[in-house]
Amino acid sequence: MRFDLHVHSVFSKDSYAEHDKILEYAAKNGLDGFAICDHDSIEGGLECARRALEIGSEQIVIPGVEVSSSKGHILVLGVKEKIEPGLSPEETIRIAHEQGAVVVIPHPYKTTSHGIGYLKGLDADAVEVLNSRCMTKGPNNKARKVADELGLPHVGGSDAHEAPMVGRSYAEIDVSERSVEAVLDAIREGRTSAGGRLTPASYVVKQMFAGHLKKAKTRLRRSRRSHRSKNV
Repeated sequence: MRFDLHVHSVFSKDSYAEHDKILEYAAKNGLDGFAICDHDSIEGGLECARRALEIGSEQIVIPGVEVSSSKGHILVLGVKEKIEPGLSPEETIRIAHEQGAVVVIPHPYKTTSHGIGYLKGLDADAVEVLNSRCMTKGPNNKARKVADELGLPHVGGSDAHEAPMVGRSYAEIDVSERSVEAVLDAIREGRTSAGGRLTPASYVVKQMFAGHLKKAKTRLRRSRRSHRSKNV
């Protein structure tokens, strides 16, 4: 089965991707499922999983989160409770495993996007060796090389912040049962491989600009609310 294990939704501060559109494009782009991994928020993944059931989608939605650890980003798949940002990678991973979740290190050598910068010594279940938003092949190639040296399973993710890019990169997962737990078990057991391609650079730049604009609008709204409350 084919899964995009790194998708952002409107619950991320830099994404405009609505859940219904993500579900639509996931099916259109040949996926069996995907993981919603919003920045430091588990609500998007849980809500999208509920929405898939509500509309009768065949997509398997894995609730996830992209946690901002003290050294960089960490994907937690099958998350059940919020994990506080700012903890060490080791503590973040320990808490994730206590929840029964799977830990993936995303874009570890993409330093411009909070890549963690190393893999050795981390108790990760898999490594994202193909991230579609990398502007060049170098960070992905290094992630694949180091993952091989450490014997860690490969997965892929689009890191999509807009619905049309969902499924651009993906993990092929050897699993027959259509359930979140079966998928997570297969990742733990290393029955995975990565496939896909990079997002065109022009599209990445467009996504980045849109994300910065959304964050700026959010800051402006908060500033206005704060100003009004002070004047009440």
